[in-house]
Amino acid sequence: MAADLKILVTGSAGFIGHHLMLALRQISPLVVGLDSINSYYDVSLKYDRLKEQGFESSLIKYNRLIPSQAHSNLSFVQLDLADENALDNLFRTQQFDIVINLAAQAGVRFSLEHPQSYVSSNLVGFANLLECCRKYKIKHLLFASSSSVYGLDKNIPFSTENNTDYPISFYAATKKANEVMAHSYAHLYQIPTTGMRFFTVYGPWGRPDMAYFSFTKAILENSTIRIYNYGEMFRDFTYIDDVVKGIEKLITAYPQHPPKDAFSNAPYRIFNIGNSKPAPLLEMVNTLEDLLGKKAVLDLQPMQPGDVVSTYADVSALQEITGFSPATSLQEGLAQFTTWYRQYYA
Repeated sequence: MAADLKILVTGSAGFIGHHLMLALRQISPLVVGLDSINSYYDVSLKYDRLKEQGFESSLIKYNRLIPSQAHSNLSFVQLDLADENALDNLFRTQQFDIVINLAAQAGVRFSLEHPQSYVSSNLVGFANLLECCRKYKIKHLLFASSSSVYGLDKNIPFSTENNTDYPISFYAATKKANEVMAHSYAHLYQIPTTGMRFFTVYGPWGRPDMAYFSFTKAILENSTIRIYNYGEMFRDFTYIDDVVKGIEKLITAYPQHPPKDAFSNAPYRIFNIGNSKPAPLLEMVNTLEDLLGKKAVLDLQPMQPGDVVSTYADVSALQEITGFSPATSLQEGLAQFTTWYRQYYA
């Protein structure tokens, strides 16, 4: 169990990080959240997530650890992973057991116009984090990857055994780079390392740039929704609570050395965390229409660069190792989200 482990969660003001922080407060004696609080989307949403965790925005100062006013075992520090010296100082003073890296510059389309921000956060920042994990001998590194690494793979469902050498967006390329960087450190320094490929995560406190979030806003405001590939898109929508539960299960599922005949002998594993029930994008729109009691105004567009037609997770490895697989239905998950959305933006 994680009851005796000191845990660092990077990206803790983000969507998944926020939910994970609230879950870990129940099971760990000390959880430190880290986030740069960048302006990729409305920072007030990030500060409101931190407020839910018990951190007052007026107390947040760069590179200064502050305690939660609501949960005695939670702390937070505003820090950029690209700040090598500040990150090293945090690891040196805190002596973490577990590191869960959820910090990253997200967004497929944004990466087409702003690749440098992905280099700084997803590559330089991740390299700094790996160095700290090596230097301070952490027990287990877990890091977020993405279903986007599968690119145009036609082998459905996507298995972690599939080839992922052909990403079609720069965002996906950086997540693939994270995987191979992490593997090299696991091999060279025997750092137990687990990669997690998330599939279209959705739910309360989500990111405004995600389709379900922006579609909800558009429907309520009678604005037009752009649907790409003329609606012929399928996504393996995965509810946030299922993603967090999967992460929790993996924290103490330390990767073991594979059999002697395996290609790699590093203590390194990759898992898909997805619902394994891909749904048409238009089904998601129709469900939102029913839940919101309003019709959407659709603008059907051709395929966008960097997008894929379908995602579909094979979670057999996750089920085998942890006994868990996501199961929340799209209807149930979107009902939870729309209820939160109406309350938050009331």
